[in-house]
Amino acid sequence: MTKADLVFTQGPVHTGDPARTRASSLAVTGERITAVGHDEVRELIGPGTEVVDLRGKLLLPGFQDAHVHAVFAGTELAECDLTGTVGVEDYLTRIREYAEAHPDRPWITGGGWSMESFEGGVPTRQLLDSVVPDRPVYLVNRDHHGAWVNTRALEQAGLTRETPDPVDGRIEREPDGTPSGTLQEGATGLVSRLVPPSTAADRLAGLLRAQKLLHSLGITGWQDAMLGVYGGHPDPSDAYVTAARAGTLTARVTGALWWDRERGAEQIDELVARRRELSYGRFRAGSVKIMQDGVAENFTAAMTTPYLDGCGCATANSGLSFVDPVALRSYVTRLDALDFQVHFHALGDRAVREALDAVQAAIEANGRRGNRHHLAHLQVVHPDDLGRFARLGAVANIQPLWAAHEPQMDELTIPFLGPERAAWQYPFGSLLRAGATLAAGSDWPVSSPDPIAGIHVAVNRKEPGTADDRVFLPEQRLDPATAVAAYTAGSAHVNGLDETGTLRPGMLADLVVLDRDIFTKPPEEIAEARVLSTYVGGTPVHMA
Repeated sequence: MTKADLVFTQGPVHTGDPARTRASSLAVTGERITAVGHDEVRELIGPGTEVVDLRGKLLLPGFQDAHVHAVFAGTELAECDLTGTVGVEDYLTRIREYAEAHPDRPWITGGGWSMESFEGGVPTRQLLDSVVPDRPVYLVNRDHHGAWVNTRALEQAGLTRETPDPVDGRIEREPDGTPSGTLQEGATGLVSRLVPPSTAADRLAGLLRAQKLLHSLGITGWQDAMLGVYGGHPDPSDAYVTAARAGTLTARVTGALWWDRERGAEQIDELVARRRELSYGRFRAGSVKIMQDGVAENFTAAMTTPYLDGCGCATANSGLSFVDPVALRSYVTRLDALDFQVHFHALGDRAVREALDAVQAAIEANGRRGNRHHLAHLQVVHPDDLGRFARLGAVANIQPLWAAHEPQMDELTIPFLGPERAAWQYPFGSLLRAGATLAAGSDWPVSSPDPIAGIHVAVNRKEPGTADDRVFLPEQRLDPATAVAAYTAGSAHVNGLDETGTLRPGMLADLVVLDRDIFTKPPEEIAEARVLSTYVGGTPVHMA
């Protein structure tokens, strides 16, 4: 009998395998799991076997993030970081201190500010001018659908009261039409195009910085949701290829190639070539990301009915469909025929419907090719469309951290959706009951990449540590096992990593050890769990 290289004993082991959901021991030989069970697994322990006594700690399949921007996030960690606070004075202090610490930088860049911090969700150029008057400043908000800029940045970009809004965005303005300092969606590119681009070395450092953090959170693989040039950001693909060829990419990564919404089907041949050129080792670029709409907080998420105004009356705005929905069907049909997975950004109920219509058109034209198309975000889903996910085999890619009462939801979203539509938000439970497959991700740096925090909110529909007792749409809560499955087997499914996501003999030994068994603790304590160790292919990539 071949002895194992690594054996975990004295579980619990949560396998994610319906045939045996719980075990107490697991053995690894080489990169793969060779046994899952109980005391009999100890027979595989030999003189050279490393034995990990779990002593009641929980062994799980490694977490996977189905929608993340790792290179961007890792690069931003080295810039002006405004996350972790919502105080305007805190923002200004951090910006001033960053500018003083980096006097040679021609632009001050970074981000992470929250719309809830400013009246109407719109910060002004004058606030930035008060701390950095002499250099252009460009700071993206936490959802990365808007940017805060100072007067110098607006001047360098040539933006005036006569500058028209781009078709895919909006320039917020002062009463006389002068740009006020906030740019929404495609309007961000009017300034970001001038920001000095990151270098290849910056991007590689950002990837490795992000990978270290993600491994510390138990994440063994992910899908990067934007590989291409967008909004002035350079393409991060080179960082993945460089790391994969050098052997420093320890995670398993699927790349979603960016669909340029200003172009059409002529880019498909380029995507085919990029898929071939970029795939290497643990990195493969087999997905295409189509951003169909914006976000609800700035009224660019595509809705089936108009947004309301502050008085509760219907406006003339129903949001933006960035890709013509008829053309979308033809694009997705062609991509599906070429065995690309399509990864949709679909946040409003109209965008969700348009994406599902495109998947349906592809199936009708090509048959079911098993390309695992998935819709990310799903803030508002019309009840009529819930059952279509299962019928079409479209995966619901959820970002659980957003499904909670917090100021951006309560002040900038619910009043402008109205009570009926607000009740359709983040319908995790309804999607599950309708038969949809759930995958989960973070959209980091938009929100925290911590899967444990995401599982906590999926189960409790409340933010960790909040004093607010309100549960956000309690009927949409998931049970802990389902929430964990979304972050493991579900995300492995959309990432095309079929040899991961569950703990069974023959599977790759991508594993995470938590300091407690979250299945036996009260649900409200899930967020208190911490990652002790993370393994990819049986090799430790993080040890606390």
